[in-house]
Parts: sequence; structure tokens; C-alpha cells
Amino acid sequence: MVGQFEHKAEAYIALGSNIGDREELLLEAIQLIDSDPDIRALRVSGIYETDPVGYTDQPAFLNMVIAITTSLKPLKLLHTLLDFEGRLGRIRHERWGPRTIDLDLLLYDNVRMDQEELTLPHPRMMERSFVLVPLHDVLMNSHPLHEGIATTAAAALQGGKEGIALWKTINWRNASEPFES
Repeated sequence: MVGQFEHKAEAYIALGSNIGDREELLLEAIQLIDSDPDIRALRVSGIYETDPVGYTDQPAFLNMVIAITTSLKPLKLLHTLLDFEGRLGRIRHERWGPRTIDLDLLLYDNVRMDQEELTLPHPRMMERSFVLVPLHDVLMNSHPLHEGIATTAAAALQGGKEGIALWKTINWRNASEPFES
């Protein structure tokens, strides 16, 4: 049943962009995600400008995280996100290279899985300030990882040494209304 939320899972998706109109691409990605009948955006982090990691000879990124509820199983959600990346012009040339949009599934309820196509929780998220800082904005206080993420996010923002700074906040009143920036 398309659009019926018989089982709702809460998941967290990291968004990043460093090619083209970065902010517009993030906003388009949120609208694509929220317009899917099996996904609802719940909470949206601030937008953070971040230095590239890994391959550093590229423009700065805008990164954020959204909390969603979904009736899709983890692999189906991953495939949906990959489809959205393609619709927004994502072409995979090199690992950690420049991109119009990157949508990474970070957490899906308390699911732990390690498959070739998908590992949950995301295997490198605890090493990446550009993920943890915006994730802290939207992660429920009751989540088992909240305390560790809060500590790491606070440390990352001190003194700007992690190459991350709040760039803009988004007013997302609720998932049924359009958002303003």
C-alpha cells in the first residue's frame, strides 16, 4: 500500500553538496524526500559549511541532517535516496570527490546491519564532524547515541578547528508546510 505507514521507523539522513547552487540542491533534496508518499521529514538541522574531507582539493560543502519517519525498509530507503541523488544530477566520479548532492542513511531506528550495500549505523559517521554536528541538531534526546554525539559535536564547534561552521538555519514548522530559508 503506497503511502500507508503501517510500520513507521525513524531514520536520519545526512545531506551534502559542493557543486552548483549548494543551498538550493539541499532544499530540493528535502522536498524530494518529503514528497515521497512513504517518507515524512520531521526535523531539519541547520546548514553547516564544512571543509572537504579525504579529497581536499575541492570547494567547501554545505551539510545538514534531516530526521524522517518512513514505512520503507532500510534497503528500499537507500535505493530511494540513490534515485533522488540521480534526479538531482549526482554523478559518481571519484570517492569523496565533488558532488551536486550526497544523501547518506546514517541511522534507522535501532537497526544494526552490515551488508555489502548498506551498513547501519553509518560506519564512519562518528569520525565526521560534518555529520555529527547537524545530527545533534535533530537527534532525539532519548536516542542511545545522543550523549556521545552531543559531546563530540560541542567539541567540533569550539574554535573552528574541525572546519565546520553554522552557515544558515531553516525554519521547518512541520512536514506539511513549505519551509522558508
